[in-house]
Amino acid sequence: MVTIYDIAAKANVSAMTVSRVINQPERVSEKTRERVLKVMEELHYVPNGMARSLVLQESKILFLLVTDIRNPFYTTLARGAEDAAAENGFRLLFGNSDESPDKESNYVETILKTRVDGALIAPSGDASLPSLERLRKHKVPFVLLDREVPGIECDVVLGDSISGARQLVGHLAELGHRRIALVNGSLAVSSARYRQEGYREALKTFGLAYDERYVLEAGFGLEHDPAAIEAWLKRLDPLPTAIVAGNNVLALHVIRLLRARGIRVPEQVSVAGFDDFGPFAGADPFVTVAAQQAYQFGHTGMRLLIERIRARGEDRPRKRIVLPTALILRKSTAPPV
Repeated sequence: MVTIYDIAAKANVSAMTVSRVINQPERVSEKTRERVLKVMEELHYVPNGMARSLVLQESKILFLLVTDIRNPFYTTLARGAEDAAAENGFRLLFGNSDESPDKESNYVETILKTRVDGALIAPSGDASLPSLERLRKHKVPFVLLDREVPGIECDVVLGDSISGARQLVGHLAELGHRRIALVNGSLAVSSARYRQEGYREALKTFGLAYDERYVLEAGFGLEHDPAAIEAWLKRLDPLPTAIVAGNNVLALHVIRLLRARGIRVPEQVSVAGFDDFGPFAGADPFVTVAAQQAYQFGHTGMRLLIERIRARGEDRPRKRIVLPTALILRKSTAPPV
């Protein structure tokens, strides 16, 4: 195995100079650096990554933790995060919490044990606070995606959920709908709270009454049991003429359950929701959505994280970036009959 001492001997420099070429190239003259790099190439030398991380106190490895990788929103987000990491010379480890605070806590333990340089996290909800406090206590830089957690001051990248909900309800109201329901995620998740806030504001804007019977607090993940949505739909009399879903998973649950009851979408009930379907949207675009910039969530969040890592020790203000949504009109919404 070729060592730095072999490189030093052939390049006629000290082993310390070779180490600086690998770890702190800015401290070596260009002429010396080129000579050492040429010898390294000739001898097919590969620097020891573990040794390098000990010298620089960094591993060049980051962690991405999302809540449901099967959701195309998070799949696209992960691609953006990976691209930004690679552009900056970092590798990416990955975890999926399934919207579970317990599983999320286990991944935080992994983050601490593997000594990654930082973490990009889509938290499961307000219950994520103890896990995030552990990261803060151990001085692990992290950035939150898609959701805020009360009690945690950190960099965060969010979608404009309030405006997106207003867009969806406004579109339906302008079509003539007056009974517009909301199937949302848990209100222990900040994005669900913001979407309900936007829903209520839009109803008020269009002179429509808020009726709690037409609002269901469900769950965002694919693991959610749609039986609660089915029971809620059966209780509603009269049925809403339009339903806003808190995300794409809920929108699909609602459409499937309506069709199972012989209710046609959009002829009898219109359905619209948050988040597009990534690469799957183009095959048979059907659902009207307030699309979030999933790729930019990951790419922007990763850039913020790397900036925070490189500025370790500096007292820099926290950033809260809110990305706008875009209303995409498709076949799942129509004027009421």
